[in-house]
Amino acid sequence: MNLNKAFVLGNVTRDPEVRSLPSGQQVTSFSIATNRFYTDQAGQKKQEAEFHNIVCFGKLADISSRYLTKGSLILIEGRIKTRNWTNQSGVKQYRTEIIADSLQLGPRGSGGGGNSQYNKSESSFTKASEDKDIPIIEENAPQANFSDNSGSSEEIDVKDIPF
Repeated sequence: MNLNKAFVLGNVTRDPEVRSLPSGQQVTSFSIATNRFYTDQAGQKKQEAEFHNIVCFGKLADISSRYLTKGSLILIEGRIKTRNWTNQSGVKQYRTEIIADSLQLGPRGSGGGGNSQYNKSESSFTKASEDKDIPIIEENAPQANFSDNSGSSEEIDVKDIPF
């Protein structure tokens, strides 16, 4: 069994570029930046950015062209695809993209319109009623201690779970 699935949560780095296929279907492409926060060996907090190329077709292309602008927070669910072509100089070039299957819009900056989600397979568009801050989860962060107030830090036995 094989699986090609990508989930990317980040900020749009440029306004979506809108094109049309010869069939008339709308296509948008844009980039998303994701940040990774970590602590190096010297104890210094570091941040590095990774950039992802996103392609949306059909209804997702329409939604992304209307509602996304540079800086928008977005969650993309899709599949990874690498294209190749030969440029005018005869050099073979490659581009890895995430083909969007669904997207979820983050909270608006000042509009307060809440979260919106569109799923291509379900052909539905829904809005969540409340804005939520998305926490930054650091890699190698200390784990929370879930001990009770009695001071004992026993492990939970799988047999004790009622389901």
